[in-house]
Amino acid sequence: MRLSVTVKATKPSSLVTWIRSSSAASSPIVSLNPSGRLQQTLAGSVEVKGNSLHSGKFSTVKLIPEIAGAGRYFEFRSRFIPASIEFAQESPLCTTLLKDELKIRTVEHLLSALEAKGVDNCRIQIESESSDDREVEVPIFDGSAKEWVDAIEGVGLKVAQNHVGESVEKMVAHVNKPVYVSKNDSFVTAFPALETRITCGIDFPQVPAIGCQWFSWRPLHESSFAMDIAPSRTFCVYEEVERMREAGLIKGGSLDNAIVCR
Repeated sequence: MRLSVTVKATKPSSLVTWIRSSSAASSPIVSLNPSGRLQQTLAGSVEVKGNSLHSGKFSTVKLIPEIAGAGRYFEFRSRFIPASIEFAQESPLCTTLLKDELKIRTVEHLLSALEAKGVDNCRIQIESESSDDREVEVPIFDGSAKEWVDAIEGVGLKVAQNHVGESVEKMVAHVNKPVYVSKNDSFVTAFPALETRITCGIDFPQVPAIGCQWFSWRPLHESSFAMDIAPSRTFCVYEEVERMREAGLIKGGSLDNAIVCR
């Protein structure tokens, strides 16, 4: 995907509306263009287990190879939930997918690892510790995407084939004109560009350890995401911990899976 994105946030928020409104291939803002490479999937299955951040429950995730064109989707309670913006639900402090009254929470680290490592097609089986749960949360591990990247690299990739044994070219989203969206004191801007570059800024003046920071990144080589982005960990402000707990969040939070700043 060739684009330049600028993001600035002074507090965590979910900005999905502009992507949802322009995600169709016929949109004048975003189009799907050939990438010049074939769709890929995992070379084998891999299973990981762990505790979740917000519910505190234990869950099991199995990543399974899929045919070309299947895309990435979750399987929960024998139902399928595509990992697509159309099913994204705005939720506090995590990204949630919702379909048929079933929720998959905190999917962001896993999906970013799959996309960055080139896993275009994948069935993601997920199970919660309770058989009657209508929602499940992806394990948080150390609060980063590193364990997902390690799992993907451990099993490897292969070219995906469709149901008749043919390989299929990967299509990528291309931003055709600048897009700007703001919410409260956060904003996202996307520009057409010859290369992918992401620039992020945060401003927490009440927390000297964070302050105002800007970071600009582009994928220089195959390991760029694994080295520069995947190890980035979840953080929170110490003064907000009790408020989040009272809201029913971070029940599984600890210093093992998040950085607490004050």
